[in-house]
Amino acid sequence: MVIRVFGISIVVTLVSLVVAFLYGGWTALALCAILGILEVSLSFDNAVINATVLERMSEFWQKIFLTIGILIAVFGMRLAFPLVIVWVTAGLNPVDAFDLAMNVPEEGSGQQSYEEILTAAHPQIAAFGGMFLFMLFLNFILADREITWLSWLEKPLATIGKLDQLAVVIAGGTLVLVAEFLADDEHRSTIMVAGVLGMITYIAVDGLGSLFHTEQFDEEHQAAADGGPSQLVKATGKAGFFLFLYLEVLDASFSFDGVIGAFAITADPIIIALGLGFIGAMFVRSITVYLVRAGTLSEYRYLEHGAHWAIGALAVILFVSIEYHINEVITGLVGVAFIGAAAISSILANRREGGDGGASTDAAEKNAVTTT
Repeated sequence: MVIRVFGISIVVTLVSLVVAFLYGGWTALALCAILGILEVSLSFDNAVINATVLERMSEFWQKIFLTIGILIAVFGMRLAFPLVIVWVTAGLNPVDAFDLAMNVPEEGSGQQSYEEILTAAHPQIAAFGGMFLFMLFLNFILADREITWLSWLEKPLATIGKLDQLAVVIAGGTLVLVAEFLADDEHRSTIMVAGVLGMITYIAVDGLGSLFHTEQFDEEHQAAADGGPSQLVKATGKAGFFLFLYLEVLDASFSFDGVIGAFAITADPIIIALGLGFIGAMFVRSITVYLVRAGTLSEYRYLEHGAHWAIGALAVILFVSIEYHINEVITGLVGVAFIGAAAISSILANRREGGDGGASTDAAEKNAVTTT
């Protein structure tokens, strides 16, 4: 199964490295490989979250996500998105924006470079992506769940999470604090607008997905009661479409830090597209598929929790990066640390229960890691 799932990604990686070499020699090949590794390390938590959503989708929508979705991830976020940012913020048309990306302005020309324009837009990008991810984290961590990982913290949070719209209140308060203390006067208003748009986007997409998924569940539940099929409900139709849309927005939010971080390595859009898009995004998709097909999420019970804590940390890092530069290595290591700790906790819990990953709720809570 490993070869079948990762085979295409390996082939795409080899082809991308060859194209990078033909495009810019050994230097381009090395930069392409570095960017691919960077994207995978930054997006492993993205793969875990994708897998939790993908499990709820029908086979048709899973295929859509893994085909059309990858085209959006590669060409939309890793190639077109930076160009659109430069196009809008610099007042350039698409052709001039691409020309600026491919050619560094001469010294003394007074024209900003492609990298400088995109970096200047980072506060708004970080505010939008940070608020979207922060809402995702809050809605998970404030929900009452049978299995908890950091029980000493997650149970009290679930208790106060019963307050209506608490996630929106916390997110809104956080946005005000970010705009007040981490933004300069020039960017304060745009950060507020971008952050609110991030919240609205999450609420709209998540709400629509939940609405249609609930309607479909009610219909199939009634069909089962009438003697119809009783198989596990998978999102199809409108529910599948909005889950697909949710995944694409989620992937975009995760990719913001990778796209911006890539400019610390190279400003060449071709190398960025090859490294982040074809290599990184393809491997993230393969990891997602592997987690679903291998049943890893059910075997490692705390993996989803670890991924959401990593998302919360990434959201905070995006907020802080509005004012301070955060090394991409730190961002990647934080995510890996949370997911690694959750995986180890799951293994230890399974061993205590004789390797039964489907243990009872009481046993799971008893064995949950509660380290501070």
